[in-house]
Amino acid sequence: AVVSTQSTGEIAIFSPAPPKGPPSRKFGLGVQHVVPGDVITEEPGFLRGHGTQIIDGKLVACVCGVVERVNKLIVVRPIKSRFQSEIGDVVVGRIVDVGNKRWKVDINAKQYGILLLNSINLPGGVQRRRTQEDELNMRTFFAENDLIVAEVQSVFGDGSASLHTRSAKYRRLVDSGLFLAVHPKLIKRTKEHFHKLPCGIDLSLGQNGYIWMTESLVSNEVDVNMDHF
Repeated sequence: AVVSTQSTGEIAIFSPAPPKGPPSRKFGLGVQHVVPGDVITEEPGFLRGHGTQIIDGKLVACVCGVVERVNKLIVVRPIKSRFQSEIGDVVVGRIVDVGNKRWKVDINAKQYGILLLNSINLPGGVQRRRTQEDELNMRTFFAENDLIVAEVQSVFGDGSASLHTRSAKYRRLVDSGLFLAVHPKLIKRTKEHFHKLPCGIDLSLGQNGYIWMTESLVSNEVDVNMDHF
């Protein structure tokens, strides 16, 4: 700041005081990024959420991420973390175990997804109750190391996902193809996760970061939507 005095004609120059608190990391439309140790707020009345801790009455971030506020609840969503399933998510997974009326599926999450025998389509789309014979023949539907595409039907209290394949588009994936794994944050949550590329490739984008590419069986219809990349 520059201040001029009329009596003496002298000019005094003062430097502004340095700002208090951690440096601002706001980018875009009010998005606040924090690193461990950053003070999120000092105001009373807040509710501590995931990714935060209280130190000397201040809410401090304990992970790198983006601050999200819901009323008084403040959480920090990690920039990089394992997949957290939500109801309606389309996922690509691998069968890791066949158990009692259920399959365990690796969906790139903290816990395996669960696919119940009652949550699959029987051959021919037959609608009936599952029998003991169906339980004995579970490996004819899905066996270990099979790749499947399914939808999250519900989420249990411990965070594990219950899957289903009751639609024709949810199925066991063919043997010939290319399996890719990317970070789940790179896949947008959209209404459509199945695409036909003009080069003759069928693409299945799993919300969990697992991607399956295979040669298109029907190349007459082409659906290209590259907004996901």
